[in-house]
Amino acid sequence: MISNESEYGNPVISTVVGISWISTLGFKEIPLVTAGTLNFDHEQVGNLKQKVVVRAIVSRHGRILLLRRHGGRPEITGLYELPGGSLHKGEQPTDALKRSIQIHAGIFPETVQLRDVVSFIDPDDREMQYVFIVFDVGLPRGAPRISLDDEYDHYIWKSLPNIQQKAVTNSTATLLNLGAVKYGDPDLVLDGSENVDKDTTFIIHSDGGSRGNPGPSASAYIIMDKNDNIVAQGGEFIGHSYSGMAEYVAVELALDKAAELGAQNIEFYSDSLMVVNQLNGLFSIKNSDYREVHDRIMRQLVRFKRIVFRHVHREDNRLADGLVNKILDESR
Repeated sequence: MISNESEYGNPVISTVVGISWISTLGFKEIPLVTAGTLNFDHEQVGNLKQKVVVRAIVSRHGRILLLRRHGGRPEITGLYELPGGSLHKGEQPTDALKRSIQIHAGIFPETVQLRDVVSFIDPDDREMQYVFIVFDVGLPRGAPRISLDDEYDHYIWKSLPNIQQKAVTNSTATLLNLGAVKYGDPDLVLDGSENVDKDTTFIIHSDGGSRGNPGPSASAYIIMDKNDNIVAQGGEFIGHSYSGMAEYVAVELALDKAAELGAQNIEFYSDSLMVVNQLNGLFSIKNSDYREVHDRIMRQLVRFKRIVFRHVHREDNRLADGLVNKILDESR
């Protein structure tokens, strides 16, 4: 659904980092503002602190490079993770990535392309929201020479099906989508004791709409299991409002229901680029009413083990969109 452009707030990544980056955030060739609006290390967002981190998926012959932590928090020491590091103030994400993997692994990439942006709350550090900017990294031909710094003591190259979830950090498992491996596929079994219970893993689509914007507005959601079976759906008429508010209320309603169902792992899809980017910490929030709902949603996130917010085009969000229109029709 369409929201007023003025409601979006400021995009938070500095200048153009390449067409692939801009396209992923829903832009084309729009120059962005300086990095001064980006939430950096331990910036407060609602009740959560926020940290922006870049990570590299370095592949070679079908295997992914993982580095084993030598230090850091006790919860991650001895576990493997994707190479990368924190984004510093005034730094481009691609520059931060190149700097980090050169320092930690001695890697000089030949190609860097944006893969995903993921918001993540570590169950071992629930007061911190991490925004991971993930890149696919290509290396020059020939065997790469890995040179580790003091933060790591070992590296491995592993194909995705052979990565044991218990051997990697929670964030790495999320970024590699390990918990979302298709159930029943014997070739993709990770570690039986650590697999995500399919009954607590859900896919959610939400939508909100306003006829007139502002005008009569409604919010709706569809919750499905990993086999695309609908396990719950709902929504409500929220009165005279904006589509942006309806989109936010839809997310809040969906998460309330997901928590009631005992959800632990959620892949959340919305056709509102504004809401997805603001929940992922990529846009600031100018509208104080939206901020109130946003902060309530952020407080809800600690109820789940894993949640990822992603943008989806409206044509791929038809069930939730149809439910919104049904609620609006019935409210007349």
